[in-house]
Amino acid sequence: MTKRLTMLFVAMIAVGCMAWGAQHVFYGVVSDSMCGAKHSRASAAAAQCVKGCVAKGAQYVLVSHGKVYNVTPQDKFADFAGKRVRVHGELSGNTITADSVAAPMHHMRHPAASSGM
Repeated sequence: MTKRLTMLFVAMIAVGCMAWGAQHVFYGVVSDSMCGAKHSRASAAAAQCVKGCVAKGAQYVLVSHGKVYNVTPQDKFADFAGKRVRVHGELSGNTITADSVAAPMHHMRHPAASSGM
């Protein structure tokens, strides 16, 4: 019985660690797959360019720390073209699957990813 309880406890800890480590917060600028890191700074010109490129078939991407991440679902990024954002989501390879996308809190200006990223 003690062995079973120990195994259950270890399994619960492992699952908890995996779930905790899966979600991250990323800060960056929404760009597009044609321009990539060219739009590493938010601006009105970047917003106009990103919207134009997406209209021509490009995909939204996130530029954070000079690295370009693919993002999904694309519709969550449509209102943030060329703008600085805070993305909560899961990183798998080079793709962030976003749970939420929002303007960053005022005091969070650095485009670094947190939670160990």
